Amino acid sequence: MTGSRWTSLGAIFCLFSVAFGAFAAHGLDRVFVEKYSGRSREVGGQTVPLATKFLNDFKTGAEYQMYHGLALIAVGLILDRRPSRAASIAAWMFAAGIVLFSGSLYVLTLTGITKWGAVTPLGGLAFLVGWFFLSLAALGKPAEVARKSPDLAL
Repeated sequence: MTGSRWTSLGAIFCLFSVAFGAFAAHGLDRVFVEKYSGRSREVGGQTVPLATKFLNDFKTGAEYQMYHGLALIAVGLILDRRPSRAASIAAWMFAAGIVLFSGSLYVLTLTGITKWGAVTPLGGLAFLVGWFFLSLAALGKPAEVARKSPDLAL
């Protein structure tokens, strides 16, 4: 996929992150209070209402979607200037991470099906792999320098 398409996809992920964050801030709390009334969960040694825990989890999904949507925009810009396999892998990992990490948190909190929590760490792993490959892409030599100096080619 081209850098401009990754940049566009990153912007779309960011757009939805803002929308989901606004949804969480302006109404989702009431939905969760109704849906999960009287239920609680042990978190960090404290008993927390499930509505509060799930609202925080939903917000975490939106927050990480924004961070990694911005990362995807950055990778798209890098790919436009200096295409590399490492940058392409980073882009795919950030996109997969958003779908798996943030998506599983959205589904888990909205449905109450806690088995979706098993998917969340896979998204976190995809984020980590994405950051690793972005660091490799940043270390790569610019294509024109590599063409002019064969001894510098990667």
